[in-house]
Amino acid sequence: MGKTATRVSYGNALVKYGIPNPNVVVLDADLSKSTKTDTFKKECPERFINMGIAEADMMCVAAGLASCGKIAFASTFAMFAAGRAFEQIRNSIGYPHLNVKIGATHAGISVGEDGASHQCLEDIGLMRTIPGMVVINPADDIEAQLAVKAAIEHDGPVYMRFGRLAVEDVNPADYKFELGKGVTLKDGTDVTLIGTGLMVQESLKAAELLAADGISARVINIHTIKPIDAELITKAAKETGAIVTAEEHYIMGGLGSAVSEVVCQNAPCPVKIIGTEQFGQSGKPAELFEAYGLTAENIAKQAREVIAKK
Repeated sequence: MGKTATRVSYGNALVKYGIPNPNVVVLDADLSKSTKTDTFKKECPERFINMGIAEADMMCVAAGLASCGKIAFASTFAMFAAGRAFEQIRNSIGYPHLNVKIGATHAGISVGEDGASHQCLEDIGLMRTIPGMVVINPADDIEAQLAVKAAIEHDGPVYMRFGRLAVEDVNPADYKFELGKGVTLKDGTDVTLIGTGLMVQESLKAAELLAADGISARVINIHTIKPIDAELITKAAKETGAIVTAEEHYIMGGLGSAVSEVVCQNAPCPVKIIGTEQFGQSGKPAELFEAYGLTAENIAKQAREVIAKK
C-alpha cells in the first residue's frame, strides 16, 4: 500500500487535471511549498498567482476570476481559509455561488507540532453552514486526486480538506469517486463505523478489532460531508441499528453532526460521535491521536458501548 499526504495529492492533481483545462487558475497565500501548489506553479507559472499573506484578499480575487469564467483554486492552510477568510468566502463566493474551489491543507490535529493555532478543528462545521457549498474530506491519495477532478467538473463553490500527515491508501486504483456518494468499504450487521478523512483508516482497523470479538462492523467512508449520502446512512442505520462516527474535527458541526441529522430524521438509532472536544496542542500526531481518542482502539470501545444501547 502507498502512503501519501493528501496535500501532496492536491498538488499532483492540480497538475494532472488542472493544466489540461485552460480555465483553471491557482492562487496561494504565500504557502505554496506547504500546500504543494508549487507543483502547478513550476509547470504552469502563467496561471499561478501568489497573493502573499492576504487570505481574505485571495478569496475575493478568486471570486473575481470566477466571475469572468475561470475555475479558481484558492489554497492555504485550513485555519486561514475557513477561519480568517470566512466572511469573504461567505459573501464573495458562497452568496453569488461562484465557481471557486478552496484547497484547505494542514487540517486537524495531525498538523502536529504546529499546535492549536494551526490545527483547524472547526472548518467543516463552518463550511457546511454556507448554502450551496460542497464540502469534501478525502481519505487517501487516490480519493484526494479524484476529488480535485470532481471539483473542476462541478459548477459552484467547493471546500476540500487536505492533511499534512502521510496516510495509507484505502481505495483501489480503479476507484470511482462521486460527489455526494459514500463508499461501503466493509459490510457488517452489528454496528456501522462511519469515518471521514484519515479516520477512515482507523475505522477499518477498529472493524478488525471488533471482528476478533465476534462483532460484525460495517465500515463506510463519507468523503463528501455536504451533500451527504443520506440514503446510504439511512440504510446502515436501519440494518445495523447502531452507528459510530469518527473524524479529526470538533464533535459539533462536522461528520457526526451531519450523520446525526440524517439518522434523527430517517431512522433513529444510537449514535456515538468521536472527535475532538477542545483545542489541539503541540505534539507528535500519533501522541495527539491517542490523547484525543482518535484511535482504532477507542472506536472499537465506543462501538461496543453503542451496541449495548440498541
